[in-house]
Amino acid sequence: MRRKEAREYFMQLLYQMDIQKDYSIEGKERFMSYHVGQSIQSEYFNIIFGLVTSHLSDIDKVLADCSENWKIDRIAKVDLAVLRLSVAEILYLDEIPVSVSINEAVELAKKFGGEDSGRFVNGILGKVARDKNG
Repeated sequence: MRRKEAREYFMQLLYQMDIQKDYSIEGKERFMSYHVGQSIQSEYFNIIFGLVTSHLSDIDKVLADCSENWKIDRIAKVDLAVLRLSVAEILYLDEIPVSVSINEAVELAKKFGGEDSGRFVNGILGKVARDKNG
């Protein structure tokens, strides 16, 4: 499994966790055993899970600050999952270039989200990146 596929699965896990309100390790483990198995990307999956779950309120605050006129609970669940994944990468995984994280997020949003999801995700993540670089 490539990193691109791992991101796709992780976005799906985030969506599932948000819908079920279950951010437990057990839920992640069940999902991984079904979808990811013993892939070489399991390490990435575990790292990004830890980052998102331990920094979820910080990630959501960044998203709220960067999404003018949009409250977190109004953002489509798929878009929110994509945004949370990418913001975690942008803020906490310096080894992943910001441009790669944004590009991958836009592709996920186009694939799984609504008609305007790609532009919406790109706009918010562009602001996140600008704010990070100050």
